[in-house]
Amino acid sequence: MKMAVEEINNGSALLPGLRLGYDLFDTCSEPVVAMKPSLVFLAKAGSRSIAAYCDYTKYQPRVLAVIGPHSSEVALVTGKFFSFFLMPQVSYGASIDRLSNRETFPSFFRTVPSDRVQAMAMVELLQEFHWNWVAAVGSDDEYGRQGLSLFSSLATARGICIAHEGLVPLPYANSLRLGSVQGLLQRVNQSSVQVVVVFSSAHSARMLFSYSIHCKLSPKVWVASEAWLISDLVMTLPGMDQVGTVLGFLHQGAPMPDFSSYVQTRLALAADPAFCASLDAEQAGLEDHVVGPRCPQCDHITLENVSAALLHHRTFAAYAAVYGVAQALHNALLCNASGCPQREPVQPWQLLENMYNLSFHARGLMLRFDSSGNIGVNYDLKLWVWKDLTPSLHTVGTFDGRLQLQHSQMSWHTQGNEEPVSQCSRQCREGQVRRVKGFHSCCYDCVDCKAGSYQRNPDEPLCIQCDQDQWSPDRSTQCFPRRHRFLAWGEPAVLVLLVVLGLALSLVLVALGLFVWHWDSPLVRASGGPRACFGLVCLGLVCFSVLLFPGRPSPTICLAQQLLLHLPLTGCLSTLFLQAAEIFVRSELPPGWADWLQSLLWGPWAWLAVLLAMLVETALCTWYLVAFPPEMVTDWQMLPTEALVHCRVRSWVSFGLVHAVNATLAFLCFLGTFLVQSRPSHYNGARSLTFAMLAYFITWVSFVPLFANVHVVFQPAVQMGATLLCALGILATFHLPKCYLLLWRPDLNTPEFFLSGGLGDSRGLGGSWGGEETQGKNK
Repeated sequence: MKMAVEEINNGSALLPGLRLGYDLFDTCSEPVVAMKPSLVFLAKAGSRSIAAYCDYTKYQPRVLAVIGPHSSEVALVTGKFFSFFLMPQVSYGASIDRLSNRETFPSFFRTVPSDRVQAMAMVELLQEFHWNWVAAVGSDDEYGRQGLSLFSSLATARGICIAHEGLVPLPYANSLRLGSVQGLLQRVNQSSVQVVVVFSSAHSARMLFSYSIHCKLSPKVWVASEAWLISDLVMTLPGMDQVGTVLGFLHQGAPMPDFSSYVQTRLALAADPAFCASLDAEQAGLEDHVVGPRCPQCDHITLENVSAALLHHRTFAAYAAVYGVAQALHNALLCNASGCPQREPVQPWQLLENMYNLSFHARGLMLRFDSSGNIGVNYDLKLWVWKDLTPSLHTVGTFDGRLQLQHSQMSWHTQGNEEPVSQCSRQCREGQVRRVKGFHSCCYDCVDCKAGSYQRNPDEPLCIQCDQDQWSPDRSTQCFPRRHRFLAWGEPAVLVLLVVLGLALSLVLVALGLFVWHWDSPLVRASGGPRACFGLVCLGLVCFSVLLFPGRPSPTICLAQQLLLHLPLTGCLSTLFLQAAEIFVRSELPPGWADWLQSLLWGPWAWLAVLLAMLVETALCTWYLVAFPPEMVTDWQMLPTEALVHCRVRSWVSFGLVHAVNATLAFLCFLGTFLVQSRPSHYNGARSLTFAMLAYFITWVSFVPLFANVHVVFQPAVQMGATLLCALGILATFHLPKCYLLLWRPDLNTPEFFLSGGLGDSRGLGGSWGGEETQGKNK
């Protein structure tokens, strides 16, 4: 401070023509001691007493501003005291965050950053190394308690857990409180904590490490606060090189290489009795009346005794404080290069007005007081590197609101120089969220995100469900869009069924062609003639209906599928039913009944029966489509990665009733032919019908359990297969044997083989066919 004052007085830049005066007092780091000189500072100019006024606007105290104190504990007292009188106070070491409160301390300024910035830097350091399981210790004073509280709140907000927390008592504390420190250290030693944050004064830090060394605490990473990071009280403690790695932040400042020589010159003068006598002659010693007599050993201080205190980051803060006050005085006095105009003496409150948001220079560094009285100074991250018995401080990073580390310069106490790990639980992998166990959020189990959910960000406590149209695998960090799934034309099952469809249609066309080509043959007439051809056409339409099942469904296709399947099948089965009824009547009924019924079965009334059956089926299908229409739905849950698009049956009962007409026709047909006795040397038409109906029933009875148990994706394929198998069964058992006779056994295509039992007369086939047969017999 003296150096700065002398520079300003000897220069002409700030206060040309004026000289600054000062009083220097030692607070002894005690608020009570500090209050004595504080009262002297506020004494009225020219006296040693404080007058009581209602209005201090014109009051001129002994001094205009106060530099110091260094201790936060003392600054809390003096800061509030000077604020009552709006006297500017600039501290060069009090960093406690409470002093930033402008309502409580309106006249307090400082040339060091607030502890809040230092605590933020510590939290950034812990996060950079992923240390989220730490212990925090503070000294049992205002500095330690406030710093520890501030660090804990900032760390907790950033997901860092304080496993153990405690206060280190001051050196004169009782033994019970000292024992609590040992207990804290033992708990830290027994836990997985590898990092300890120590927000403490130098004396308390020395006590903490004394116990740590005595208890042989395993080496840790110690994150130091600025108050003890460069303290020789801690650095010179025996055994300190065994405690582990020490890291800490130190605020930056401009270098002052000439300060050591200045101190050495001042110490040489102080050792000169003639110089001290001249000072006593110039002014009476005020110090004896305020803080007592000076200590005689202070006259024998050497440069080596104070070398540790000459570091520029410490001295620069006090140096800059003087320049800040001088700049404010320069502004208040309206000084310029030619001098300071004469005016009324400046009051402390007028000087205070000029210090708000003040910008000034010190040693080429631009500084500025913000609205809270703090200056924006960056930090250096310092690492203790041991050489012999004294550590040196190496800069391994900087903090200017964002931490920048030089990882290559880091050295650790661990074997192989490996970076220490201080975590309660391992880091979860991608796609895993934390399930906290116990009271600390840092102690957790890693739980996989199940399929259909994902981890949005690493700090998310729960897995997020994907949207309906999305999917995700297990342990996913994102969702993927669902692809629509249906029975596609290119799938292997569909290709096989299309081959079967081609085979079935080919057989139908071959059979229909043969029946048309041999239209008047006994075989075709015995098979029903036009009705047989109509049945084949219906059977072909049944085969064509399977083309509605592959491909992307639509509402129209869902409505048409069952209608276009069952109506043609009803037409085919109704012709077979008439064929079975004819055989039953011819074989099982008396001749009188048989003649009358056969005339009905072979006349126009037979077509009326076919029409009636199809009308009944049409009515059932219409009721089914109106009352319970199948609907096209998109099922988002059926498949894990796809959205199933299919036709959903709304009522299985109505779906079964649609099959009822065909099932009834098939049952009556089977019943009528199963009871008929075959005749030797004649064509057995009843047997082919019986097997055809058996093929129908076997197909659709097997379809029910298969359709119910197969995956919904393949249900259309099952229905296609059942339809084609039913058609092929009827073809193979009823139509193809007749095609075989037409192609390879034409000798059997005679009335005698197909038209037995009196069918040769007009009763059997009627008309010209009966006459021809009678003539043949007469011959």
